[in-house]
Amino acid sequence: MGVTTTMKDNPLPDRKLHDDPPKPDIAEARLRQQAIGVRLRHLFDEVVNEPVPDEFLSILKNADERNRGGA
Repeated sequence: MGVTTTMKDNPLPDRKLHDDPPKPDIAEARLRQQAIGVRLRHLFDEVVNEPVPDEFLSILKNADERNRGGA
């Protein structure tokens, strides 16, 4: 039979009475989150290090020239 607890037995039912080590499913979830974070950082670094397309550099150069001429 199970043990029934009351508010008197545990005044803070949402809190643990002592710190238990993380359950395996929580530890596994943390490992997955870390792996996702590592992969996202890797993808971000790849995008940041991509060269700027020549066409976009040309657009920026033309905009700078117009701004200098109009100032």
